[in-house]
Amino acid sequence: MIDNKDVVWLVLDALRYDVAKKLFEEKKLPNISKLLPTNGWQHCHSPANFTYPAHQAFFSGFLPTPIDEPKAPRLFAAEFLGSETSNEDTYIFEEANVIESFKNNGYRTICIGGVGFFNKQTKLSQVLPDLFDESYWKPEFSVIDKNSCCNQFNFAQTLIEQMDIEERFLLFINISAIHQPNNFYIEGQDRDNLDSHAEALKYVDAQLPILFKALKNRNIFGILCSDHGTAYGEDGYWGHRNSHSTVMEVPYRDFEKQF
Repeated sequence: MIDNKDVVWLVLDALRYDVAKKLFEEKKLPNISKLLPTNGWQHCHSPANFTYPAHQAFFSGFLPTPIDEPKAPRLFAAEFLGSETSNEDTYIFEEANVIESFKNNGYRTICIGGVGFFNKQTKLSQVLPDLFDESYWKPEFSVIDKNSCCNQFNFAQTLIEQMDIEERFLLFINISAIHQPNNFYIEGQDRDNLDSHAEALKYVDAQLPILFKALKNRNIFGILCSDHGTAYGEDGYWGHRNSHSTVMEVPYRDFEKQF
């Protein structure tokens, strides 16, 4: 999997599968579409229904599971006796998490946080960032800043452009813009709903050229996915930390690209 490529891992925090699929099919994600195959997103189940456990699972090798192939071989996995979801193509690591494995393979590991579990303001919110060599969080990367994704990508651009082209890195960004509140992506709207959720994703898509420019001349292995979805009143459920299908069904794709 590593094969001397730089790794860019983008988690679109709280993005629903149905919204991601609809916007792709309507051709309203021109930049994200450059990273996806012609058939678009892979329809998956998340390993958890909110950010913290989903990311703990991700970093341990349990990425979103294809709905139509729950025993699909995993991209990477910790050594585990009797694993039914790894094969000769799975990157097996002996460390407790894949971030540490990248470190041990000479990669510079970088986290640009977004939602509260990455803000490093409490012991709990230090756990995930502390897995990385470097971790960054600012209020302008958070859910309350309408320009959060632009701010995160500009920060990433500065870091990448300071690196030598031969330096290998893993860049992980938890993108907070889609997570509630997202009502401010529709002028005059005072409550989150499916429309503002969709507008937030379109906003993120519009910022991707910043990252694309930073990755120029880089050979990338990428992961683009959600950690969980969000309910907007379906069957009486709101938000996440529940296991309604709107929360558990998420979009996923990995890709290889020369920028």
